[in-house]
Amino acid sequence: MGLNDTPSGERVHIGFFGRRNAGKSSVVNAFTNQELAIVSDTPGTTTDPVYKAMELLPMGPVMIIDTPGYDDEGELGELRVKKTVQVLGKTDCAVLVTDCTRELDDSEKQLTELFVQKKIPYIIAKNKSDLLESVPQAGSNEIYVSALNKTNINELRELVGRLSNVKEQEDPLVGDLVKAGELAVLCIPIDKAAPKGRLILPQQQVIRDLLEHGAAALTCRETELKGYLEQLNPKPAVVITDSQVFAKANADTPADIKLTSFSILMARHKGFLEIAVRGAKAIDTLKDGDRILISEGCTHHRQCEDIGTVKLPKLLKKYTGKEFRPEFSSGREFPDDLSDFALVIHCGGCMLNAREMQSRMQTVEDAGVPVTNYGTAIAYMNGILKRSLEILPGLL
Repeated sequence: MGLNDTPSGERVHIGFFGRRNAGKSSVVNAFTNQELAIVSDTPGTTTDPVYKAMELLPMGPVMIIDTPGYDDEGELGELRVKKTVQVLGKTDCAVLVTDCTRELDDSEKQLTELFVQKKIPYIIAKNKSDLLESVPQAGSNEIYVSALNKTNINELRELVGRLSNVKEQEDPLVGDLVKAGELAVLCIPIDKAAPKGRLILPQQQVIRDLLEHGAAALTCRETELKGYLEQLNPKPAVVITDSQVFAKANADTPADIKLTSFSILMARHKGFLEIAVRGAKAIDTLKDGDRILISEGCTHHRQCEDIGTVKLPKLLKKYTGKEFRPEFSSGREFPDDLSDFALVIHCGGCMLNAREMQSRMQTVEDAGVPVTNYGTAIAYMNGILKRSLEILPGLL
C-alpha cells in the first residue's frame, strides 16, 4: 500500500446483492463507471465476490463488492451463497439489485431480512426500469434504475452516500490521547519479519494520526529507545511499541512515561479492545491439548520468526507450560464453528473494517469462546497489561 492510499480497513464497504440475472453486475459497472464485473446473460457468471477499491463521489474512498447470485443452486452454488453471506459481515451499506418487472422472490426477501438482522442500511435498486411503460412511485428505501440507459445511477450514488455517512464511526486511534505540541516515541523493530523498505500499516496510520492532531512522532528501533528517552526533554507523552518488543520497551521506558502498543491502539480503533482485555485472562486457564485459533486479517509471506505462527505460540507455551494445539487463519477466511476452541487470539485488524472485526468478535462471543488480540495477549503474558492501558483510564 502506498503512503497516499486509503487502507481497505478505513474505506466504506458497499456490497451489491441479488439473485442471478437481475442485472446486478451491470448496475455495479454503471455505479462505478467502469467494467468492474463481467456481464453475461448466463446465470451465475459472478462466481466469487469481486472487490474493487476506488474513489467514488460523493463518498470518497470506498470498497465496492459484487457478490454471486443469492439464489444459486447445487453444491457449488451453496458455496457461492456462503461467500455472499460472509460479505455481509463487512458491509457498511448494501444495495439489493432486483428486476423491477417482477415481484421479489424468496431469496431477495431473505436478503432484506439479513440486512435488518445485521443492522446494515440498505437500498433496493429496482433495475431494468427501461422495460416499463411507466415507472411507479418508489418506496422510501427504493429507487428505479436502468443500468442499460444509466437512468438514476447518479441518484443511486447519492442515496448510498447518505446511508454510508450514518454508519457507526470507528473509535479514535491515538489523536485524542496525545495533545497538540506533544511528542510520541514510536518503537519499531527492524528484523527479518519487517517488510523491506516500508513500515507496516498500523505504524503508518499512527504517524499520520499524530500529524493530523498537531503532535509529533519520533521513530526509533528498540535498540536505541533507551538512549533517546534519556536525551529527550521534555519527556514524551507516550511510547508506542511494536508488540514483538513489548518486554524490552517496558524495561527501557521510565515509569513516569506512558507505554502502549500499536496492536492495542488498533484494537481500540476497531472497537474490540474491551473484549480483548477480558479475554486475555483466559490464557491462565489453558490446559494441555486445548485448541487455540490464531487469526490474522491480512495475508503475507510468513517469515521464519513470524509473530502469529512462531513467536506467539512460543510465548504461550513458555508462559503456560502447556502443550496446546495452535491453528491458524488469515485474510478473509475465518471459521464459522469456533465451539471447540479454548481461546481465539486475533491480530489488531488493521486490514479489516470495523464492521468485519466486530462481526468476528460477535461470532466468537456467540460461541462462548474468550478472545483477545496480539498486543493485549503479549502485554498480559509479560505482566505489563495494566501499564499498557494506563493511557486509557476509562478502560482500566
